Amino acid sequence: MAPPKKKCVHKKRVAPKRKVMPKAKILLPIKKINFPTDLVGVYPGKLPATMLVKIKTGGMLHHTAALAWNALVLKAQQDKIVLKPTSSGDLYRAYDTQKRGFLARYSLTDTGTGKTRKFEGKVWYLKKGNAPLAAPGKSNHNLGIAVDVANANGKILQWMLDNIQHFGFSWEMQEEPWHIRLVCGDNLPETVTKSE
Repeated sequence: MAPPKKKCVHKKRVAPKRKVMPKAKILLPIKKINFPTDLVGVYPGKLPATMLVKIKTGGMLHHTAALAWNALVLKAQQDKIVLKPTSSGDLYRAYDTQKRGFLARYSLTDTGTGKTRKFEGKVWYLKKGNAPLAAPGKSNHNLGIAVDVANANGKILQWMLDNIQHFGFSWEMQEEPWHIRLVCGDNLPETVTKSE
């Protein structure tokens, strides 16, 4: 009779616990805005059609911002980066469009979110589960100089960090890496004027 076979017991290998390093917070450069001079005296969200230019990806921008955006998109394509707005409504936004979006996201009743906006002399509260939105007439989208960039994270965000300032754009706030706006006024950088 053969001796009983020993059971082969494999010890389960456990990988040592890795120390998880917190993600480094990216500081977005925020520059002071200089507005194109033809926006002086124009009510935000009520720009005349003569100031707006259609963008290939849909939507419209103020003519100066359109030149800078188109040059930026061309540079991105050359670098194999897809740069596009999140939607055609995330470029120039008419006053009534901004108002509809605002009223859908905010309430006159305290929602407990702690996020508020003033509009028409009243305090409005952000509804739970909604992203903040500027009050009508207070957004750079209403001036046609802001773009919300789709997929503004990872390699696209890194590309933006390396390039947008050379095309007259900057961020407006740290919490919104997708939201950029033209800050150079009428003084378009050479990287824009040479690509026209």
